[in-house]
Amino acid sequence: MKFLVYFEVREGQIKKASFETASAVKKIADETKGEVFGILIGKDVSSIAGIIGRVGIKKAFVFEDESLSKLSNSLFSKIIADFAKEQGFDGIFFSATSQGKDLAPLVCGFGDLPYISDCTSLEVEEGKITFVKPIYSGKGLLKQQAENGAKFVASLRPNVFPILEAKTETEVEKIPAKDYSSIKSAVVEGIEKGSGELLDVAEADIIISGGRGMKGPENFPLLAELAKTVGGAMGASRAAVDAGWVPHSHQVGQTGKVVSPSLYIACGISGAIQHLAGMSSSKVIVAINKDKEAPIFNVATYGIVGDLFEVVPHLKEELKALKEQG
Repeated sequence: MKFLVYFEVREGQIKKASFETASAVKKIADETKGEVFGILIGKDVSSIAGIIGRVGIKKAFVFEDESLSKLSNSLFSKIIADFAKEQGFDGIFFSATSQGKDLAPLVCGFGDLPYISDCTSLEVEEGKITFVKPIYSGKGLLKQQAENGAKFVASLRPNVFPILEAKTETEVEKIPAKDYSSIKSAVVEGIEKGSGELLDVAEADIIISGGRGMKGPENFPLLAELAKTVGGAMGASRAAVDAGWVPHSHQVGQTGKVVSPSLYIACGISGAIQHLAGMSSSKVIVAINKDKEAPIFNVATYGIVGDLFEVVPHLKEELKALKEQG
């Protein structure tokens, strides 16, 4: 089988999530004696294409042109669909980032292919590729299999699959650009962070999250200050987001962003199933909650039963002192 992985490029760098997806696909390719190739689209992307060799991808196809310098979902997806069909790829994989979620369904439309979205597990069972994805807010799991010979498009959830280092030399092949002027497409002129916005929770190594126990939007600056102190990101539970206390971009959980930081500090979060589904893979989890029976303590590495409005300021001062000591 032949698999194609789309490597997402942002600000001249390949996104971490793309390496995660490529690692998972390389693993099943090795088990099925298949091959994995990468595809990059944009301006001057050939200079970074060789980096995908870090996860064992031996060949990268590059569509490089001035006209591709800005993201166009309809144009990029048409390029991917046409190329995959011409080359006879069996499976096309994306990371389920915001860009991947836009591109993958369009590729399905152009290629008339089935779509398996937001997978959290990718295995080979009895010679068939098996996809698993959460459903009903994480309360259930849906298992799907690709029949032998069936072509498909799939997206894998970020921060779920580990990056498996397998350094190899990558051959970079530039594909001559075709005339896609007939395709009507909107172009992304730029992506800007909101004013004063902290790190993206999906990419941060330390996350400080707040839930209903924060009591209101006026108290979230307390967590934002702690996050800045440790160079991390501020997250939130669905309850806090639904209440309008913080923007949805900060939501961690099944219906928000799945994270896997080195340190996750949950403040005033009870630990609903859909929230745990989005952060339980964190390396170290610290829970701060007044309710000693809160479910969050069942997954916590360390638990503090107490008032977060007393604990967090002390925690901030201690961490600040440690940081100053180097």
